[in-house]
Amino acid sequence: MRILLVEDELDLANALARGLSQQGYVVDIAVDGEQGWAMGEINDYDLVILDLNLPGMDGLEVCRRLRASKPKLLILMLTARSRLEDKVTGLDLGADDYLVKPFHFEELAARIRALLRRDLRVREPILCVGDLKLDPASRTAWQGTRRLKLTRKEFGILHYLMRHPGEVISQEELIEHVWGEDVDLFTGSVRVHIHSLRRKLDDRAEHPRYIETVAGQGYRLLPPEEEGG
Repeated sequence: MRILLVEDELDLANALARGLSQQGYVVDIAVDGEQGWAMGEINDYDLVILDLNLPGMDGLEVCRRLRASKPKLLILMLTARSRLEDKVTGLDLGADDYLVKPFHFEELAARIRALLRRDLRVREPILCVGDLKLDPASRTAWQGTRRLKLTRKEFGILHYLMRHPGEVISQEELIEHVWGEDVDLFTGSVRVHIHSLRRKLDDRAEHPRYIETVAGQGYRLLPPEEEGG
């Protein structure tokens, strides 16, 4: 799951990003309204955490613009404004939830989980490709009747590939959606995790049943009719 955090208090933003990253989310940070709106427009996020008191374009305007261009994007407002009229305005402009500062990180994390569960049950009840099944809401995956024991990165890779079966997904695209923007493209981390995921699927790169390496381009999850190719 990829989250955009729009927060001008950099210490708070970094602390929240670290905490959310430890829970398996990919977090990008924007420090003002203009940057937040631009990043939200360009990139594919599951959720935006949006402060209202931002330099330049304020959070209400960012919310209004993002909701107009991406009506299905989840938006959680995070702000020191506690007046009822501010909450009503934010919700009327399209926010899905509203959390007032100061807050406990555990409550923020629980609200994020609740929003994503609700959204995923509508958008992606269960993904199925051949004998692979994956439930994004509960973060569980199966191969046939066997539950797979996957790390967060392995689950993220399999989730993204299963959302795009048959499509070639580049290493850069996997890094963007599973790791985030600040990972060195030359670390070999994607290759290591793909190898580990294949091992857990009892898959072989030379004769793939599930994940095919497309030389010079990336990886793709084979549709069932192409397994064993």
